[in-house]
Amino acid sequence: MKQALRKALLPLFVMAFAVACQSTWSTAAAQSSSSSADSTRITITPTSSQKVMAGAPDRFTGTVRVQSLFDAKEPARSSGGQVRFQHGARSAWHTHPLGQILIVTDGVGWVQQWGGPVQVIREGDVVWIPAGVKHWHGATPTTTMTHIAFQEQLDGTAVNWLEKVTDEQYRLMK
Repeated sequence: MKQALRKALLPLFVMAFAVACQSTWSTAAAQSSSSSADSTRITITPTSSQKVMAGAPDRFTGTVRVQSLFDAKEPARSSGGQVRFQHGARSAWHTHPLGQILIVTDGVGWVQQWGGPVQVIREGDVVWIPAGVKHWHGATPTTTMTHIAFQEQLDGTAVNWLEKVTDEQYRLMK
């Protein structure tokens, strides 16, 4: 089932990533003639060498594991990571200067923008969060949730962290 879902999600992922990175790729193509030989070679980062860390307590509530999948490499400005939220875990409120794409790969979670209703997200869902929109995302109190997140940097910044979602705010989502 999961293998079939991954195969079905691959075209969505490629399309969403291409849209998010179109301007970066155009810039990279324009600069490719002046790139060094090392920057024009395909790079494979094995899973065993990808950084996995606990979610920083000032940015997350609960047990969260963040796996950096790739960092922005000049001239590109896109980065991505896999985030695993245990029951009740969630991000703090935050914004992204150029928006964010989430692809839910496992479980059920919640996403909410400031002043809006909580929205349920499930395995296979693709979430687009527009630039500058204050939001949070995470697991529900009774389920885990994993997503892959893609964002671009603007002037070296991919995310602006704000205050934490309080337990009271989170309880109101039920």
